Parts: sequence; C-alpha cells; structure tokens
Amino acid sequence: MFRALAVAERGRGRTSPNPMVGALVVDPEGVVVGRGFHAKAGGPHAEVHALRDAGARARGATLYCTLEPCSHVGRTGACAPVVADSGVARVVVASGDPNPLVNGKGLEILRARGIAVTTGVLDNEARALNAPFFSVMTRRRPFVTMKVALSADHRIAIQPGVRTPLTSPASARLIHRDRAEVDAIAVGSGTVLADDPLLTPRGAFRSRPLVRVVFDSRLRTSPESRLFSTLETGPVIIVSNRAMVERARDRADALIAVGAELLTVAEDASILDALKQLAGKGISSMIVEGGVTLHRAFWDADVVDRVQMYMTPHRLGPAGLEWLPVPLAGLGPMTRKLLGTDILIEGYVHRPD
Repeated sequence: MFRALAVAERGRGRTSPNPMVGALVVDPEGVVVGRGFHAKAGGPHAEVHALRDAGARARGATLYCTLEPCSHVGRTGACAPVVADSGVARVVVASGDPNPLVNGKGLEILRARGIAVTTGVLDNEARALNAPFFSVMTRRRPFVTMKVALSADHRIAIQPGVRTPLTSPASARLIHRDRAEVDAIAVGSGTVLADDPLLTPRGAFRSRPLVRVVFDSRLRTSPESRLFSTLETGPVIIVSNRAMVERARDRADALIAVGAELLTVAEDASILDALKQLAGKGISSMIVEGGVTLHRAFWDADVVDRVQMYMTPHRLGPAGLEWLPVPLAGLGPMTRKLLGTDILIEGYVHRPD
C-alpha cells in the first residue's frame, strides 16, 4: 500500500476535483504485475490502468488500491465492476470513498462477486493524501491552508499597507510549487491594494488554470489591478455581498468588464457560505495568503484546516503590522522544515475525516 500511495502521487496537481489514486496488482508470488494511477480528471481511474497493465496476470492476484473502487458512472465508467470482471481474488483498500454516490457500494459489488476485501490499510495516510477531496465530500467546502510569512518578532509588514518581502529564495520556490498544485489562491482586497500581486505560480509547472479569489466586501479592487492582466493563468473571482454590489453597480460592472467573475453572498453570510459556493465551482483546495484581516476572519470562522508559517530572521520592530497571536490556540502538532534562512512551521487544525 505504501507503494500504491507513492504511485498515486504521480497525479498530484492534475486530478482535482477528483482524488489522487494509485493501484498495484500483485500476483500470488508477491510480484507486482500491474500498476496505475489516476492522471487527470476525466481520464481512466487507477484500477483500470493497473488491470490493463497486468492483463491476464490479474487472474488470482491481489489488487491494492488507495481508495475504494467507484460504483457510479460519471465521466468514466464504474470501476468496481471492472475489478470484479478482472479475475482478481482479493482487493485491499486504504480508504472508503466518502462520495455519497459510492460510500461502500463499490466494496459491496466486489464482495457480492466473491472477492475477498480488506479495508483500512494505511487509511490515515490515504486520507492525508486526498485531504481536499475528503473536505469537499464531508464538509462541503475546500480544504483551506492559511499561509503567512512572519518576521522573528511575529510581524508581516513594516507598517499597514506597505509591501514587505520577507521569505528566502528557498521558501519562495516551495510557495510557488504549492501554488502550482492547489485549485485556488485567496487574498483580501487590502492585499491587492497594498501589493498589487499577480498570484501566479512562477518557476513551477502547472497543467490547469489557477483560480484567484479576492474577498472584497467593499468592492475596493481596482479594474487596473495586475491580476486582470493574467487571466490566461485562470479566472479571478471577487467575493462580495449582494447589497454592496447593488449599491456600487458601476464598480461591479467595471470589474466584470475587465474579466472578473463576481460571487455574491448575503450581507450577513459567513465565510463558510462563500466557501461552499466555491466548492460548487470545483475548488477543492485553497491557500489563503492574507492579509491579516482575512486570516483573522478565516481563523475565527473555524474554516482553516492547515497553517503554514514561514518564520524569517527579519525583525520589523514595534511599528510593524502584527499577525494573529502566536502560538495559535487549537493548532495541532507542528513540523519544522529548514528553508535557507527560514523555517517552515506547519500544523493541522482539522485533519481529513
């Protein structure tokens, strides 16, 4: 199963909104005779690739799969019947599929055909691999990573509204690699006004559009923002409330004219309401890059799943803009990784379930 999980990783950044899945076919002598992974949404699933690779050698073999074979017809056919027809004697599954269209039905098909089924092997690892998929299926919202670059005195800028680069080149490379893998990056309108960012992955290959989301309850985003010069990278969604859009129809229309998509929520709506709408647009994973007002709103709404703090050696002094109180209450066990002169501290708030 460890090997199947490693094979699944080959689809990283390309399968959303589908999960990454890996599969191995192992003959009775313990020899791997077939392997496959889900390469992209709409393409054949991992089990199909692995069984095709094994061919006739699948008969009497064991199929190891990181996720329950599906039982419904979507953009591809159901996998469970294909597995049952292949002649495998046993199927070992890491995690059940939380999709309501599956959710145990794939395993039922296999058992009904006389195939021995074992489940729960490296279940935690498989869930962590596909945290965004499990989040959408169980919480109906994207998996949210809150990312921040902090000075040694826990500040994010020299002063409010002033762009203050902090991270080392090694950290920047990892940040852009992460951008290349997720579905969306989110910032607040204050960050757009202060930094005028592009929010694009640079120096890292990305095979599909990257959604940029701006939370802007007052419609402060300028149509002249550099974001709108990068629409070939992916759409820009402005999240605002319906009342503001009606009051500032001219500003809303100006944003639409330069290519923005407006996503509106009720004036008293929570961030969760907006996240559910974004999930409905196929966004399973999101990095919230700031600023502090947006971070505080996400944290207070209890919709942050993972925190990434890039700790840098800079000191910005008492006039610098403070971030949230550190340590963050409720943040689980943390890992540390050295990145040049920086240290990435990462921890989970909500783990996949």
